[in-house]
Amino acid sequence: MKLKNLRKKIRRLEKRLQEGPKKLARLKQRLQAAEAAKAMKAARKSAARAAAARPPAKKPSTVKKPKKKLNLSPERRAQLSAAMKARWAAKRAAEANAKSDSAGQDSAQRPPPHPPENRSDGA
Repeated sequence: MKLKNLRKKIRRLEKRLQEGPKKLARLKQRLQAAEAAKAMKAARKSAARAAAARPPAKKPSTVKKPKKKLNLSPERRAQLSAAMKARWAAKRAAEANAKSDSAGQDSAQRPPPHPPENRSDGA
């Protein structure tokens, strides 16, 4: 190999070795940026999926709505009152019937108590 060609080859190799670290640093930087972008995209996608999967959160209602006053005429109020009292009375009667029926069944199943026998010895 001629000296001129050998020097040329050495010069090219030195130039390649000097550019190598810069090029490598640039490629590593580009790889990091691409990985970060991919991670951000995945995080955004999973967050969107999670938001779609969970039911919408209810707003905490700290203030209760005031009870709406019914604008009833005195006649209608008396009518509703009578209906409710009749319903409660029927409910109480049904409960009392259920209790008396169950008590009646217990007494019907038991044999009547034996009358005390008079003993001749007095005891």
